[in-house]
Parts: sequence; C-alpha cells; structure tokens
Amino acid sequence: MYMRVWDIVKIANDPNEARPLILCEYSHSMGNSNGNVDEYWEAIDNTFGLQGGFIWDWVDQGLLKEGANGKKHWAYGGDFGDTPNDLNFCLNGITWPDRTPHPAMHEIKYVYQPIKFSLKEGELKIKNTHFYETTQGFEFLWAVLGDGVELGDGVLSVPQIGPQNSYSIEWKSGPWYSSWTSSVAEEILLTIDAKLLHSTRWVESGHIVSSTQLQLPSKREPRPHVITPNGAVLCIEDHGDVIKIIPKDGSEILFNISTGLIESWKVQGTPVMNRGILPCFWRAPIDNDKGGWDQSYLSRWKAALLDDIVYITQNCCVRNKTDHYLDISAVFLGIPSAKISSQLKESDIIFTVNMNYIIYGSGDIIIESSVNPRSDLPPLPRVGVEFHLDKTMDQVRWYGKGPFECYPDRKTAAQVAIYEKTVGEMHVPYIVPGECGGRADVRWLTLQNKDGIGIYASIYESSPPMQMSASYYSTVELGRATHMEDLVEGDDIEVHLDHKHMGIGGDDSWSPCVHEKYLVPPVPYKFSLRLSPVTAANSGPLLYNTQQQI
Repeated sequence: MYMRVWDIVKIANDPNEARPLILCEYSHSMGNSNGNVDEYWEAIDNTFGLQGGFIWDWVDQGLLKEGANGKKHWAYGGDFGDTPNDLNFCLNGITWPDRTPHPAMHEIKYVYQPIKFSLKEGELKIKNTHFYETTQGFEFLWAVLGDGVELGDGVLSVPQIGPQNSYSIEWKSGPWYSSWTSSVAEEILLTIDAKLLHSTRWVESGHIVSSTQLQLPSKREPRPHVITPNGAVLCIEDHGDVIKIIPKDGSEILFNISTGLIESWKVQGTPVMNRGILPCFWRAPIDNDKGGWDQSYLSRWKAALLDDIVYITQNCCVRNKTDHYLDISAVFLGIPSAKISSQLKESDIIFTVNMNYIIYGSGDIIIESSVNPRSDLPPLPRVGVEFHLDKTMDQVRWYGKGPFECYPDRKTAAQVAIYEKTVGEMHVPYIVPGECGGRADVRWLTLQNKDGIGIYASIYESSPPMQMSASYYSTVELGRATHMEDLVEGDDIEVHLDHKHMGIGGDDSWSPCVHEKYLVPPVPYKFSLRLSPVTAANSGPLLYNTQQQI
C-alpha cells in the first residue's frame, strides 16, 4: 500500500524475491491529485515482477444535500452534523459522485493504454501490450502539427500486430514525412491514435483506445524567442507619478512610477487590464499540500509566512526613454503583512524581485523578472506573475498542453496544440476548492472579449514554457471556501503565468510526497515574458511567429 515507485522497483530487482508485486492501493486520488502516476507505470511496464496496482479510489463518496438556498450540493464529513468525522477523506475518486471524470482520468487512461507508441533513434515503434488480442480491430491515424497548426493527417497502414509484439518503421518513411520536409515550423509534433473500428460491449466504434504525441526531430537549432522592434513611435506623457504611454497602435497604458505597477491598459479604447503586474509565489492549497501535519507543505508555508505576503516597492525609475521605447525598472520586496513596520529588518524580506519593463512603440511589453527568495524557505508553491483582466476578456486560446487541466507531474496524457475555452470552462469544480484549472507547457496564450480585443502573452528569449491559469476565483477565494458552492466570483479575471509551479503529488495525501524534481527550491530564478495587445485583426500564432528567429 502506497509504496514509493523506487521501493517497488527495488523489491522487483531483489534476486531473492520471486513473487509478483501488486499495489493494493496507490496514487491517492484526493482532489487535484494523481501526480507521478506515469512514473509508476514507466516502472511497471519495464520491470519484470511488477504486476500493477489499484488506485484509491474510483469515486468521490459525497452525498447530495440540500442547502439553505434550496439547491443541492455534494456534502461530506461534518456536513450532516456528524461527529466525529474525517471531513473530506471520503472524496478521493477519479470521478465525482455522479461518475463525471476528474481531469486525472485522462492521465490514468494514458498510462493504462494497451497500444504504446515511441520514437527513438529514428524509429517509430508500435507495441501491442495485450496478452491475447491482436490489433485486427484497430485503425491507426496520424496527424502532424507545426507550431500548433495542422500540417497533415491520414491513416497509417500497419500490419496486424500480435499479442505482446511490436511493429517498427523509420519515421522518415511515414506518410507525414512530406509535411515535415515542407514545413518551416520550429516545433513539429506527430500524434498517433489507435481507434476501434467496431462497437464493443463497453464502447461505440470510433473510440480512441490509445493516443500518443511524439516530437519529430527539429529542422533547425533552437534560438531565443525575441522580437525585432519596428521603429514605431511611442508617445509618452508625464502626469506626476503616472506615465501615460500611447503606442502607435492606439492602445493606452497607465504606469505608476511610485508603485511600479501598470494601473490600466486599454486596447482600442477597451479596458483590458485593471490590476497588475505583481510577482506571485502562493497557490490555493490542495489536499496533498495539507497532508503531513507539521511537516506538510501547507504547514511549512504558513510557518514561513508565505500565505500573507505583501509587496513594497523599494524603488522604481525610468532607465531609458527614446522616441521608440520606454525602459522602466522596479524592485519589489515581498514581506509578510505582520512584519510591515517602520522598523523593517532585512531578515523580514522573504523575496526580492526585480522587474524590468521595456515598452515599445509597437505596443509590445517585455518583462524581465529576476527573483531572489530567502534561502531558508521551504519548497515554493510557484514562481511567476499575477495580473487581473476585465471580466469580458473571457475567451482563452493557448498553445500548450491540454485541453484538460494538467500540472508538471501530471501531464503525459495532455497533448500540445492550440486550444480554446472560456474562463468558466477552465475551472475544475473540485468539491473542496483549491488550486485548479492550470495548463502546462504553455508557449503563448490570448485572453480576448467577444470582439477579439484583449492581450497576448508568451514566453520570451530563452524562457521555458509556462504553467498558466485564468479564473474568476482569486487564489485567496479558492483557499477560503470549503465547498465548491461557497466560491464567490471576483470582479475580474485572475491570471497566473508561472515560470515554475510545484507538482501536485499523489503518492498519498497524508505526507509531503511531491517528487524532488517537481519541487520548486528557494533559489534565484530569471525569466522573461512578452505581453502584447491583440485584436480581431491579428492572432496568437501570428504574434508568436514574429518572435521566432528563422
């Protein structure tokens, strides 16, 4: 039960142990969980003697209860006046009580899928892991994306593969090769699906049984993502502490030099950003953050006062100003609110963050962020920025992993493509709220209103893809509410773009068990972002292409 993956491998490799090993319980699925399950199945699939395991649990065991407002909601321990109780320790399924799947179901399906695809040393391998069935009833489909845009698709001719056998081809001999050779895309991804040709007792025909996305070799060396300023004139007006910045495109930015913050951003006269942009290191705790009593991540975060950080502007100044760009530097000190006083000590400073803004006449804003945490802190929930957009900017489009919720240690099932959802659809209604709705490995995103007005955000220079979320619910609100129905929407959309985000864990929910490679240590970080106005006349792919150096 709940044995760590390295321990089950150790037992399987013990020459004195001949018995197969089965995990009677593992991957505790409590709320936003099931991180690391791919590592278990990487070991199970490749280590003789590891037979599999049983996830705890199948379904959230909540019960419908009518509230004071007459509406029914999912209730759990204590909601019926029952004492003693285990609170929400009955909510640990990969489905909600009505059997609607949690996002983690996609990850479970992926690690269990019986047809495996891999690409190694120029060879595409298709393995049938069934013990008794051939691939006779399957049709194999392929599709290729270049920087998120479909380049081609079709049917892959594959001979019948017997049980526990495989079929290999050189990837260059596949039907997608012409799409690869003719594309100038930086990133070319191949997806292979195994689809059922006929209905069965458990599913209709056309069901995708297995699907894997593979990265094809790059046609050119990766280069930093930067823009080439177009020389557009930037109009700058000084109004005391506030600078009004009007790029050539007619957008308008109000920047407060005393606070180091953008006070507002309008695109074609439409209010887009109404609060921002600040560093952020906190997330709304999930169940796996709470397990472990005094050693839990949440207890350690609170002991370090990370749950109530305010940012003081140490200094902000204009470093350079020309007819074409404005260069502003701001330094923020992250300090626990309880420590703020006229006698501020250096030991009270939890974070020192340098944020440099370069605002071009084109309307582009480049943000260079340098983060220095105090070295005695526990692993950090996240390292990134937070800003707030007008509530009408509810149309989200992104190029990254999706379409469902995914996190650094639960993203193998998610595929990289261009996806679209509303802000409301991004939210995942876990019965007990917490951090949710994130999307991993995001290269760029746009948030727009129904007329196409909004902002574009992307990685910049050599910064890696981001973890992204956009929600009507603030981090504070997600941490306050104890039931989904208790959540109160804010007056705007809270957006997080994270350079680093801690894994969600899931080996169990009663000890701090995020694997080390998914922790965010308190060390210096540097990353860059690009923000740009976007309208119906341009798009995320077009803007992203302007910063790719061919």
